Amino acid sequence: MAGAAPTTAFGQAVIGPPGSGKTTYCLGMSEFLRALGRRVAVVNLDPANEGLPYECAVDVGELVGLGDVMDALRLGPNGGLLYCMEYLEANLDWLRAKLDPLRGHYFLFDCPGQVELCTHHGALRSIFSQMAHWDLRLTAVHLVDSHYCTDPAKFISVLCTSLATMLHVELPHVNLLSKMDLIEHYGKLAFNLDYYTEVLDLSYLLDHLASDPFFRHYRQLNEKLVHLIEDYSLVSFIPLNIQDKESVQRVLQAVDKANGYCFGVQEQRSLEAMMSAAVGADFHFSTTLGVQEKYLASSDQSVEQETMQL
Repeated sequence: MAGAAPTTAFGQAVIGPPGSGKTTYCLGMSEFLRALGRRVAVVNLDPANEGLPYECAVDVGELVGLGDVMDALRLGPNGGLLYCMEYLEANLDWLRAKLDPLRGHYFLFDCPGQVELCTHHGALRSIFSQMAHWDLRLTAVHLVDSHYCTDPAKFISVLCTSLATMLHVELPHVNLLSKMDLIEHYGKLAFNLDYYTEVLDLSYLLDHLASDPFFRHYRQLNEKLVHLIEDYSLVSFIPLNIQDKESVQRVLQAVDKANGYCFGVQEQRSLEAMMSAAVGADFHFSTTLGVQEKYLASSDQSVEQETMQL
C-alpha cells in the first residue's frame, strides 16, 4: 500500500566486553545517522546501564532492573545480568510491543557487556533470532578496545573471543577496534596497524610471545589457538575513532552492506553501485553516501572557517 510504513527494519546490535565503548558508539553513531537524515531509535538492552548519554527510545530497565534482581535473588552482578537477559527472552512480547510503533526507524541496540552472553549463553542469541522473525535485519557490531593490539597474548585472546562471538551470535558481523584515537598512549605496536586489522600471518606473534619467559612454556597451546583462528579465516577488524566522521562513515558502509540496508527500497541504488558494494570496492552511492560526503564536506568547511576566525 502506497505510503505505508516499511515492514522490513534495519539496525545494529552493538556488543563487546565492558569498557569497549558500546554506549559511546551508540551516541556517536546515532548523531551521525540523524545528520544523514535517518530516523534513529536507540534501544538499551543493558539493565546495568545508568545515566544514558543518548535519547533512549526503549529501555529494558522498564521491564527488569539489575539491582532489583540482585536483591531479590541474592545474585552477584554477573548472575543477575544473565537472569535479566533470560527474563527478557521470556517476555519478548513486551519488547515487540515497544518496537512495533518504531517501524521505519533505524535501530541501535546497546547490549550488555558480559562476554559469555555472546560466546556461549543462549539468551541474547535467542532474542536476536526472534527479531529476525519480526523482519528486523541486524548486523552485530562487535567492539574491541584497540589497546589489546599492544600485547600479543591479549590480541590472540581477543581473536579467539571475536571468533567465538561470530560463531555463536549468528548474525552478519563487523568487528571494530575502538578508541583508535588513544592507541598511541598505549605503547608502540610491534607491527603496522594493517597487520592487526587484516589479521595477517599470526606466526609473527608467536615469535614475540616466545621471547617472554612466561609464555615460552605455552608455545604449543598458542600455536594451536593461532591455527584455529587462521583455519576459520573469519576475523578482521575495522579501526574506529568515534570522533572522526570519516572513520564512522567507513564503519557505516560496512554495516549497511552486511545487513542489506544499502540494497533496500528505502534508498534507490543503481546497479553499478550495488555491484561495486558486492565486490567490496570503494563505492559512492548517489543518495546516502552522497549525503555523507556533503555532510563531511560541510563539517570540514565549518572547521576551516572557525580556524580562520581564530
